[in-house]
Amino acid sequence: MTVTHHVRVHPSKDNLAREDQLAWKMAEVAADPVEVSDEVAEMVINRVLDNASVAIASLNRDPIVSARDQALAHAPTPGGSGAALYGVPAARTAVSPEWAAWANGVAVRELDYHDTFLAAEYSHPGDNIPPILAVAQHVGSTGADLVRGIATGYELQVDLVKAICLHQHKIDHVAHLGPSAAAGIGTLLGLDTATIFHAIGQGLHTTTATRQSRKGEISTWKAHAPAFAGKMAVEAVDRAMRGQTSPTPIYEGEDGVVAWLLDGPDAAYEVPLPAPGEAKRAILDTYTKEHSAEYQAQAWIDLARKLHRERPELADPARIERIVLHTSHHTHYVIGSGAGDPQKYDPTATRETLDHSIPYIFTVALQDGAWHHVDSYAPARAGRPDTVRLWQKVTTAEDPEWTRRYHSPDPQEKAFGGRAEILLSDGSTVVEEIAVADAHPLGARPFAREQYITKLRTLAEGLVDPDELDRFVGAAENLRDLGPGELGALNVTAGVELRTGTKGIF
Repeated sequence: MTVTHHVRVHPSKDNLAREDQLAWKMAEVAADPVEVSDEVAEMVINRVLDNASVAIASLNRDPIVSARDQALAHAPTPGGSGAALYGVPAARTAVSPEWAAWANGVAVRELDYHDTFLAAEYSHPGDNIPPILAVAQHVGSTGADLVRGIATGYELQVDLVKAICLHQHKIDHVAHLGPSAAAGIGTLLGLDTATIFHAIGQGLHTTTATRQSRKGEISTWKAHAPAFAGKMAVEAVDRAMRGQTSPTPIYEGEDGVVAWLLDGPDAAYEVPLPAPGEAKRAILDTYTKEHSAEYQAQAWIDLARKLHRERPELADPARIERIVLHTSHHTHYVIGSGAGDPQKYDPTATRETLDHSIPYIFTVALQDGAWHHVDSYAPARAGRPDTVRLWQKVTTAEDPEWTRRYHSPDPQEKAFGGRAEILLSDGSTVVEEIAVADAHPLGARPFAREQYITKLRTLAEGLVDPDELDRFVGAAENLRDLGPGELGALNVTAGVELRTGTKGIF
C-alpha cells in the first residue's frame, strides 16, 4: 500500500525532524530490503537492452566522443576495478565510475530515444542506469544487486515526477534524477538510511539547473545534463559514505528547493512512496520509444505515418491550407508552437532543436511515412523546400481535454497524443486523433522483449559484430544470475573504429 508523504516548507525554528523529511522517507524506501518481483526484473532487463541500443547508435556522434575522451583520461580509483564505457573493450580500458556514468549517460541520452515517464514533470528514468551500473561494475556487485538498485532509481524518480512539477518554474527535470540515482546506488551498495539520506540531499542540491538547456537553440548540453546528474549522484554517495552531510532539510527548508526554486513558501506537495515492505514497481509505469524524438512526439509520428498511407496527397504543401494539432498543455508549450521558439521552424536548427519541434516532426513523418534516427534530422531533409513550405503551415493548440487526459492518474485514460485537424486548399477537412503511441503498453503494437531486441539489433547494425551482440543479449537476459565481478559482460564492444575529438584540459 502506497504512503503519501505531505511536503511543505518549514521555517528553521521548526527544527523539522529528519524522519519527517521527504529525503529521509525516500532513503527509507531505498534501504528497504524488499524483494524485486520477476515482472520488474524482466523490465529492468528490457531497459538495459534499450539503453545499450541507443548508446551504440550514438557512439561516434560529437557529444559522445567528447564525453568518452574525458572519461578515458580518468583511470579507476583504488577502491575498485573501474567501470566500462559503451563501445570500448572492457578488458582493455576501464575508467573511474563517476566518469563512466558521465560518458555512458551522454551516450544513452544523445538521440532522445530511450524510456520516458510523464506526469506532473517529465523524465527519462533510464538515465538512472548508467550511474548505478558504473558503480556496480566498479565495486564488483552481482546482477541481483544491480536489479535492486535500478528498481529503486526508477521508483523514486517516478514518484517524484508524479508529484512535483519542475518545468513550471523553469527548472530542468534532471533535478529529480540526482536524488533517484543516488538512492539507487545506495540500494545497490546496501547502505543504511542515514547515509542514503545525505546522498539524496547532496544529489538534489548539486543538480538543480534551469530549463534553458531545452529552450530556444537547444545545444549539445541537452544530452550532457542527465549525465552530469548521474555523475553528481556517484560523487554524492561517495561523500556520504565518508561521513559528509547534506543541506538539511533540502526540500522543506525555508531556503530550500521548494521555497525558492519551486512553488514557494506556501507550497505543499503530496508525494506517493511505497510503504515499508511494499515492492518497487514504478518501472512498470514507464514506456520506451519506437522513434528517436521527444516522447510527446511518438504518437504524432504514428498518426502521421497512418495518414501518409491512407491520404498520401496530404504530403503536398500545395494541397494544404493549414494543419492544427490539438493537444495537451505540455506538448503545446514544450515542443509545439506555444513555446514561442522561432527555432522550431528553422530549417538550419540543430538536431537537438528539431527533435523538440512537433511541427517539424509531424511534417517529415507525414511526407515520408517513416521516421529514422539519422535521416529524418539530416540538414538536407530539414531544408527540403516542399517540407519547409508544409512545416510552416503546422501549428499546435492546447485542448483542455487532452491536457486533462495527459495528467489523468488512470493509466487506461492517460494520453500523450491529440487531434489533427487538416484544412485542405479545396475547403475540405481531414480530422484524425490518436491517444498513445503504437509502442505504448496500450498502443497498437506494445513493446515486449522481442521489440527491445529488434530495436537493439537495428541500431547496432554495422556498428557491432553479430557475435558480440549475441553475447551481450545473452548476458543481459541472464542479468539476475551474474555473479560478483561479472557485470562487465553488460558492456558492448564496437566493431568499428571509435573517433576521438579535440583535446581539452584532461
